[in-house]
Amino acid sequence: MSTPPMIATTTYREVASTGIWTQEAVWLPDAYLAPLRRAGGTAAVLPPDAPDRAGAALDRMDGLYLTGGYDVDPALYDAARHPETDAPRADRDAWELALLAAAVERGMPVLGVCRGAQLLNVARGGTLHQHVPDVVGHTGYQRGDAVFRPVEVSLQPGTVLARCHPAMRAVPVYHHQAIDRLGRGLVVSARSVDGLIEAIEDPALAFCVAVQWHPEHDPGQVGLWEAFVEASRAYAARA
Repeated sequence: MSTPPMIATTTYREVASTGIWTQEAVWLPDAYLAPLRRAGGTAAVLPPDAPDRAGAALDRMDGLYLTGGYDVDPALYDAARHPETDAPRADRDAWELALLAAAVERGMPVLGVCRGAQLLNVARGGTLHQHVPDVVGHTGYQRGDAVFRPVEVSLQPGTVLARCHPAMRAVPVYHHQAIDRLGRGLVVSARSVDGLIEAIEDPALAFCVAVQWHPEHDPGQVGLWEAFVEASRAYAARA
């Protein structure tokens, strides 16, 4: 059996409580990691760190996995903060932008989920809708009750995502922001029934795919995880 590829995985740094302890902690729901393990990858969980260390961190990795979390700071795309936008996590934004730049420079496979898709778009000069209900007129994409609800998406033929995902199906969503103006070099690979961009990718790279939905909560999306892990394994073989 080949050595599992090592996947750099981004995380939260937040105040958390366990038993009698309440303190700042680095954590990530295991739901993000379980499908990666099942697909044959090994997650290296990276907390926010100094951006100038991003390249050295990725020298030991075979793929980059940008996970979900709090909203990207709208100052990064020259927008005023919407009342519904989360308080900025400047350390996480800076660290993940540095990781992403280093991964792209190396041609390293990248998978983004929810916030990860939005970060990729912002990194390329794109913008975000800061509150989806303002755009679609309903709260079906995130009702605030921690329930992932199905929304139908259609995929763009010929994209990397279309090769590892059914062409039209319902996917679990939980996002109150969405991609607005598309970033440089990116293409739309999926849209929702409301016309929202639900997935993007960079066709110039072997594997750089980001979805606004949550594939970790959908057993029917094994192909996406397997494609990412296989691309990471191929990257490791070239290194």
